[in-house]
Order: sequence, then C-alpha cells, then structure tokens
Amino acid sequence: MTSTKSAEAISPLRRRMIEDMTVRKFSDKTRHDYIRYIASFAKFIGRSPDTATAEDLRRYQVHQTESGVHASAINSSASALRFFFKVTLGRADLVTQLARVHYPRRLPRVLSPEDVGRLLEAAPGPGLKYKAALSVAYGAGLRASEVVALTVTDIDSKRMLIRVEQGKGRKCCVQHLRPFAGLSRTRASIQIGCL
Repeated sequence: MTSTKSAEAISPLRRRMIEDMTVRKFSDKTRHDYIRYIASFAKFIGRSPDTATAEDLRRYQVHQTESGVHASAINSSASALRFFFKVTLGRADLVTQLARVHYPRRLPRVLSPEDVGRLLEAAPGPGLKYKAALSVAYGAGLRASEVVALTVTDIDSKRMLIRVEQGKGRKCCVQHLRPFAGLSRTRASIQIGCL
C-alpha cells in the first residue's frame, strides 16, 4: 500500500486533526494516541465524533470509569477529546463537560548509595560502557532516551554538567551530574571519551 493510497483512506476529519497536531509539533506517539482515543470515542457513540453531544462525552467518561480504565488513561483520553473539540472542531462549549480524574501519585523509591553501587556493579558486559551509561543516567536524572542520545561533547566533566539535546518534549537543557559512590571510575572513562 503506497502512502498516496493510505492518505486517500483517511477521512477529512481525521486528516484535519492530524494537520492540527502537526502544526503544533505533537510527537508521533501523541498523535497516534490522540487518534486512537478519538476512534475509541467514535466507536462508543456509534457515529462520527463531530456529531457528539455533551451527554455523549459524559456517558463516555462514565463508561470508562465503570470499565475500570485507569485514571491516567481517562485523563489522556480527556486531553485528546479536549483537543479534538476545541481545536479541530472549534466547539469549546463541549470541553467543559470533560472531567479530570485526580489520583494519588506515589513517590519514587530512592536508592541508597549502597544500592546504587550494587546496581552499577551488576551492569552487564566487559568494560565501562554500561556502567558509564547507568552512572550518567542516575547521577543526572536522565531518561534512557536522553542517555542513548548523549555524545562525549555533551559532557563537561570539569564543571560536572551534561547538555541534553532534544530531551522530553524535544527540549534542550543542562543537567548537573551529582557525584555518588561508584562514579569516580566512570568519571575517568567519560573524561577520556570511552563512551
């Protein structure tokens, strides 16, 4: 199937929503998720989502809650629906019907310096490649994708700074590399460029 044929199979409403998301530089994952949420809503109401009413939105959220959908998924769905009605359709009046579900957020477990040391020692493979990657990730609080995208020139080992290009939300930032047990050998490998 060529891209021309797949483009023809897309409804004008879906195409418009994709264009609206593209203009706002939504990530591919966000675009995919939003389209999936709108398709799920359309399946629930049994007709095109541009004909939805405030009651349809309320019933959909009640259905999600009763079906045991997790609160974060309900909120993501509400964000997609909010975007669809407010931006793509220009029907902001329906957006007021969408409820945001509050749920308790658990704090992450903080590892002790001994736990971090054991984690680094358990890194696979010979050499310092994986130990260095784990040390940098933990020491600067980076995500896996941010560590993978790092180059040696992004690390200023004298000032203990790391420049993160195109991190979450495609934003650039500078992170401080915090020292901890087990980092001294890794720091040496970073300084000589062994990543």
